Amino acid sequence: MFKKLLRASWLLVVLILAAAMASGCGGGSNAGNVQQNDAALSGSLQINGSTTVTPIAQGWAEAFHEIHPEAEVIISGTGSGNGIAALINGTTEIAMASREIKDSEREQIDGEVKEYVVGYDALAVIIHPDNPVKTLSLAQLKDIFTGKITNWKDVGGDDAEILVYTRDSSSGTYEFFKEHVLENEEFAAGARKTASNAAMVNSIAQEETAIGYCGLAFVNSSVKAVPVSAEDGSPVEPTLETAKSKEYPIVRNLNMYTAGEARGVAKAYLDYGFSAEGQAIVEEAGYIPVK
Repeated sequence: MFKKLLRASWLLVVLILAAAMASGCGGGSNAGNVQQNDAALSGSLQINGSTTVTPIAQGWAEAFHEIHPEAEVIISGTGSGNGIAALINGTTEIAMASREIKDSEREQIDGEVKEYVVGYDALAVIIHPDNPVKTLSLAQLKDIFTGKITNWKDVGGDDAEILVYTRDSSSGTYEFFKEHVLENEEFAAGARKTASNAAMVNSIAQEETAIGYCGLAFVNSSVKAVPVSAEDGSPVEPTLETAKSKEYPIVRNLNMYTAGEARGVAKAYLDYGFSAEGQAIVEEAGYIPVK
């Protein structure tokens, strides 16, 4: 189920949800255009944002559908920046982001912004399987992605030009990588941009001298995830185990945001996500659960 999701570059998933829900789960708010009585949950819920977080949102929605088949949940994977913009302009109830919301974005939202950390993710650095490079340091990654190192021979590879791939600037993955790996320096001028994690993987798989990055859950056999070393440390392979232990040096929070307290369908949906069943879905999707 999730592998098919990971191959999609843009996701628009419309699920019809609802059913009998015990009173007290959502309150009597209008969030998500909810119409509620003591026995049933119904209405609509818009979720928009990160393509990295989308597999979690999709997995929760499919399971939630089994419980509440009369509420409508619409999930759009458009990128973290676009999801937060939708929260600002009121066209989504929940924004998905693979980065933290910015202060400048918070200031544009009426009411208190609520953050929900729904899981954790290792950001994998990926190359073509035929590339002989075995490990890279954070310092080498910074120099490669900023254009200071341009040939693979300078990091133990073949004498070949490095083709740098990055994400578009609306991506939370792009912003996290820029801040935590490039230390807020600019990407190389000639870096090629991709629209999603899945598109990144597809691009690297077709270019023997390319390098890029993606959420760990999107890594498959068509690319090679490179072990990464922090300063004076040993190279660590990106896995769920090394990300959970924080041995792997590039780990981030996966977030959902609401404007004010979640209510109605939104609250019931998030409550399910943080249940034991919802957190099991996070792990099944290839991420690290928070509980």
